Amino acid sequence: MEAPSSGGGNPNKFNKYAAACAIVASMISIIFGYDTGVMSGAMIFIKEELKIHDTNVEVLAGILNICALVGSLLAGRISDYIGRRYTIIVASIIFMAGSILMGYGPNYAVLITGRCVAGVGVGFALMIAPVYSAEVSSPRSRGFLTSLPELGISIGILLGYISNVVFGKLSLKLGWRLMLGIAAVPSVFLAFGILKMPESPRWLAMQGRLGEAKRVLLLVSNSQEEVETRLRDIKIAVGIDENCDDDVVKLPHRNTNGVGVWKELLIRPRPAIRWILIAAIGIHFFEHAVGIEAVVLYSPRIFKKAGITDKEKLLLATVGVGLTKFTFILISTFLIDKVGRRKLLLISTTGIVGALALLGSCLTVVEQHDGERVLWALTLSIASTYMFVAFFNVGLAPVTWVYSSEIFPLKLRAQGYSLGVAVNRLMNATVSMTFISLYEAITIGGAFFMFSGIGLVAWFFFFFLFPETKGRSLEEMEELFSKGSRARHERMQVPQRSQV
Repeated sequence: MEAPSSGGGNPNKFNKYAAACAIVASMISIIFGYDTGVMSGAMIFIKEELKIHDTNVEVLAGILNICALVGSLLAGRISDYIGRRYTIIVASIIFMAGSILMGYGPNYAVLITGRCVAGVGVGFALMIAPVYSAEVSSPRSRGFLTSLPELGISIGILLGYISNVVFGKLSLKLGWRLMLGIAAVPSVFLAFGILKMPESPRWLAMQGRLGEAKRVLLLVSNSQEEVETRLRDIKIAVGIDENCDDDVVKLPHRNTNGVGVWKELLIRPRPAIRWILIAAIGIHFFEHAVGIEAVVLYSPRIFKKAGITDKEKLLLATVGVGLTKFTFILISTFLIDKVGRRKLLLISTTGIVGALALLGSCLTVVEQHDGERVLWALTLSIASTYMFVAFFNVGLAPVTWVYSSEIFPLKLRAQGYSLGVAVNRLMNATVSMTFISLYEAITIGGAFFMFSGIGLVAWFFFFFLFPETKGRSLEEMEELFSKGSRARHERMQVPQRSQV
């Protein structure tokens, strides 16, 4: 594709090349989403053939996210070394190996091994796709393009649910193995497809390769003026003189490959960086602490508890979860740059709290009528499950990835973001591996009441700690959080001054 002319291009025009870059990067998220969605149905057949207990099922569901935690931490440092684009290729290869192992799956041990390998790939994918998308996007379209990986996850989950229905009709021995193994195919195509995409201009600048960074910016910007503005901001963020016109600049070793980042993030963070880190870790914590994984992975069990007993109807009801997730993620991609991150987050969390409280109430009623079919409670249980998925995916799901990928300064972004993803995977694994034990201990209705209470805490956390980032350049984020830090510091100092 030719770079835009140096004339006055329309600054509000949607850049198709930047969109193509984000779409290709988001393909890795589709593979991950598929792997997550397909496991919800595959576990029914795996348990039947391999004769495993509920504890083994919980481990199978959650081990992917424990390994993803490791993968995300590795991916942050690796992406600073080899670049964002090649990190996506590494993720594709890891996914392919994990899918092949799971598709082979002669026993539980091999199945768990394949799930662990795929988990490392998940960690890479969740960390790198939003970072790459954010770094090629302009401020006007960054919310839309950075939310595409989350849309990709939803598409993948829906495809996984459909795969459950289609392959579930095959023999017990073949069906679930095809469900899991087929994900290896798109991994190969993605590894080749990403080679056609450019490297992140911000990563190139971090390596001192300003000439290459400018050439990429010419492709992902609408005018020469926009290119110069974005390049100037990137130079300042990297620590290069904004008037420097050299194609290649020698930078200190610590600026080019992430050395010293953990010290700046965790040991001696500036006040603004501390606030950014709390916000990033907090939003990743709450995304899964509200219990979405319980619905995505265990929706057949939830619907069975509500009163649906037929296996095929259970899988079809689960497809409804996938359709709802996809629909509302798609809606959110068009809202996030118009409505704003903060407002969408607060609306979403309000709906989550209400839907979970309703679901907990309905499931409690069903349990109190043990053995009886309570039609209205069954209907409301399904409706409130879909409501929860809808509110979650219109706000909290996409904003988590968009917000945390855009607020870190450039040289802290990959590793800071990877820390948030690690917390995300830890919470995902915690819910995945404990949900069955949790609802057996406090009832399934009680479990969703607990998630509703966590959602209420999340609402206050977002209300008091999250400034709006809509329309801001990536290079402005630290200043935005610095203003809030200074304001809070001044408020704390007022009583002290009055005592003097």
